[in-house]
Amino acid sequence: MPGFFILNLLHLNFYCIFVLNLKYIIMENQQMDEQLTPEQLEARRQEMKEFYEKSLPFLESQSKYEKLLTDIEESRYKRATMQIQYATMVAATQQPEEEDEDDYPTQEQPRPVAKAPVAGKKLRKN
Repeated sequence: MPGFFILNLLHLNFYCIFVLNLKYIIMENQQMDEQLTPEQLEARRQEMKEFYEKSLPFLESQSKYEKLLTDIEESRYKRATMQIQYATMVAATQQPEEEDEDDYPTQEQPRPVAKAPVAGKKLRKN
C-alpha cells in the first residue's frame, strides 16, 4: 500500500511540473510580440534553468520507477514464454502416442468386415 501513495505523490509532482511548463510556454508565446532586452532574456533563461534543475529529482525518480516496471514486465513475459514452450513440448511428446493407438486396432475394437454380395439377386430393368 505505501507504493500506491508514493505513486500518487509522483503523479502529483509530474502534474505540477507539466502545469509549470505550460505556464512558461504560454508566457513565452505572449512575450514574442514584445521585444525583451538582453538582461530580461538572461533573467528568463536563468529562471527556466532553475526550474528544470528543481525538476530533475522527480524525473530521476520516475525513470527508476519506469525501469523497474519494465524489468517486471520482461520477467513476466519470459516466464509466460517458457511455460508456453514447455506446454508445447509436453503436448508434442504425448500426441504421437495417442495417434499410434488409433492407427492399430486392438482386440477390443474389431476391424469392420465387408459384406459379401448375395448370390442370385439381379437388378430390375425399368
